[in-house]
This record gives sequence, C-alpha cells and structure tokens, in this order.
Amino acid sequence: MRLTSLLLGCSSALLAAACGNHGDDKEWTKAELDELEAKWGFEVMGSVIAVAREGTRETLRLTRRLGFTGIGSFAHLKHVKCLTTPSELYDIAIIGAPFDTAVSYRPGARFGPRAIRQASSRQTSFRGFNPRASINPYANWATILDCGDIPVTPMDNVVAVEQMSAAFKELGQRRPVSSSLSRPKLITLGGDHSLALPALRALREVYGAPLRVLHFDAHLDTWHPAKYPSYWTATQFNHGSMFWMAGNEGLLSNATNQPSVHAGLRTRLSGTDFADHEDDTAQNWVRIAADDIDDIGTAGIVKSIMGTLGTEDPVYLSVDIDVLDPAFAPGTGTPEPGGWTTRELIRILRGIEGLNLVGADVVEVSPAYQNAGEETALAAAQVVYEVLSSMVKKGLEGMGKEGKAAAATAAAADVVVDEKDEL
Repeated sequence: MRLTSLLLGCSSALLAAACGNHGDDKEWTKAELDELEAKWGFEVMGSVIAVAREGTRETLRLTRRLGFTGIGSFAHLKHVKCLTTPSELYDIAIIGAPFDTAVSYRPGARFGPRAIRQASSRQTSFRGFNPRASINPYANWATILDCGDIPVTPMDNVVAVEQMSAAFKELGQRRPVSSSLSRPKLITLGGDHSLALPALRALREVYGAPLRVLHFDAHLDTWHPAKYPSYWTATQFNHGSMFWMAGNEGLLSNATNQPSVHAGLRTRLSGTDFADHEDDTAQNWVRIAADDIDDIGTAGIVKSIMGTLGTEDPVYLSVDIDVLDPAFAPGTGTPEPGGWTTRELIRILRGIEGLNLVGADVVEVSPAYQNAGEETALAAAQVVYEVLSSMVKKGLEGMGKEGKAAAATAAAADVVVDEKDEL
C-alpha cells in the first residue's frame, strides 16, 4: 500500500526527481530535441530538395504527412492569419470567404471553405507534382500561404460586402516575396458566388485598372436586378447579379475588343425570350455553352477562351462548381443537369494555363448536399490545385523559364526521400 502511494504520488525525493525529468525547467539539448523530432515530427518530415528560386539555389523541406493528420489548412500549407499578420509575406494567398446569404436557392456555401480544405488533405508539397502541368506548385518559386478566413458577418449583406472588399484589398496590396510580381495573387474559397463583386472591387483598386473575367458557371450571373423588382434595394445584390453590377461599376474591361467570357452555360432564362442573353451581350460577354463541348471538344473550348482573352491582359478566374454536372458535383446551391465532367473541366483548365491570372475563386460548394465521398469538395480542391499550377507555371515563364525545365532542375537536384511516404 505504501509503495503504491509512493508510485502514484511520486512523494519520495528520488521519485520526485525522476518525475521532474521532463519539468518546465529542463534545458533540452539539441540531441534530445533531434530525438523528439525523429520520434514525433513525422507530420513535417519529408524530403529535402534544392530548387532554383530568384536566381539562387534554395533548399526546401517538402511536407510529407498522412492526409488524415495535421491541422486542416489547404494542402497542409502553412496557416497564417494574414489579415492580422502583415509581416508574413506571400506570393499566392489562399483565403476563405464563408459567406452565403446572397443565395437564391439552397444555402450552405458558408461551409465551403472548410469542406474544400478538408478535401485537399491528400495534397502535400511532397506529393504535389502535377503531371498534366509538369510542375509542383508547392515546391517552386512561389511562397503560398493559407491565410485563413475573412471574418464576414452573416447578418447584414451590406456590411459583409464591405468586409470582404476591405479584406481583399488589404491582402492584394501586400508586398509579395518574389520580386518578379508586382502584387501577390489571391485565390478565394467560397462561399457563394456574390463574393466575386467585392473581390473585383478590391482588385480594381489594387491594379488601378479594370480586369477581364473568365467565368465557369451553369448560369450567366449578369441578371439585371430590375427584372426582379423589390422595394428593398439591397436585394439587388445577389449571387446572380454581381457581374451585372461589376460591369456597371466599371470593374470589367469589357470594351468591344476586350470581352470577358462565360463557359459551361446551360441555365434557363427569364421570361419568354432571349432578353437575358441580350443584357449579357450588351455588357460584351462571350458565351460558351455547356453543349458546345459535344461539337468542338475540350480543345475547341480552350481555343475559344484563349482566342478571346489572350495571354497578356490581367484576368480574374471565377469557377462556380455548378459548372460541373450534378452527377459530379451535387453539393451546390443551384444545380443544373447537363454539365461538364470533372475531367473535362480539368482538361480545359490545363489548356488555358497561359492566361495572366491575377486572382481566382472557387465558389458555391455547399457540402450538406454532397454525398459521403465528398465528390463536390474534392472537385473544388482539384480546381484550386490546377489554378495554383497555372499561376506558378506562368510565373516561371515570366522569369524566362519553362515549367518542364524547372521540373528537370528539381529532379536533378539531390533528393533525400523518406520511405515512409503517404500511401
């Protein structure tokens, strides 16, 4: 009984000393810390690879963690509250906008950022090489951070838009890490599609000029608010009118020779005629229907987009996940039958990697309506990965390098591989 008390209470001087070995006052040696890292640091262990960055050879530690471990940042990227940490610089910021009170049908996209991050958990810098793009966006020149979520109210849309606009402007005006960029690039995880309006308002100020837009969606989102009259003027702002509002505010460079592009359209129209298309044409949008893929294939879609937007003008990419058929993305607010497959969208995204993207969003993921396999969020996470690949690859070309050449450089470097890689 006495021995039991001693063991449990650590009451003797000898046992107290033994129990105090790991006390707060212990000074850890480097060897002991290295041993702890070897035993328990598997989440951040990985290979060490030398890459070319800003004209120098730099050593990067690639994250090798099991997909079901770690804090839920996008692709296990470093998470920083960028809005309150201005000293933390980045080239590409991933930011969540958990906002969905401008929807017209099913809500739930406020949970989209969390779902997309969860679905990205098998993406890591160690297993991040994109064979379609011949590049690993997580192990290249760009510093990519998960900047967390914008604190946005669900109580007042007017206030919410102001909050998002201010946040996008704050993040977009920061100094990037790379000297090859004038401003960092932003990728937003939505959230409903109306967030594109505050994003475009902010980027208009950041870049000092209107932007062109590539808009993947089943719907036009250029609906004239006057067609849905209401005494409450604040209701004019919703996830179907934000591009109409953006055009009227001068946020889009939709001159005759600089149109923006819709792709994947298949929605029903209002009324008894093509008036919605006429309103859209008046704002100088080019429309690519979902059905066009049956006639011209993904190559034809890519040719039409690139022929319209080119490779020089700054472009904002907006991807509503409902561009996909509900068979592939049921977890969304306004599903429309007859959409593209996930593979077709990925193929198109790879074909347009030459665009000069300055920002992007992936929106309308409403996880409550997806199935247990997370197919909608998985598709959205893949879209973000493809957009990241394009941004990083385009940046390499701007530095006078090719993505394949950079990949070859990395492959030729000394690589230390841990055999306990993710399965």
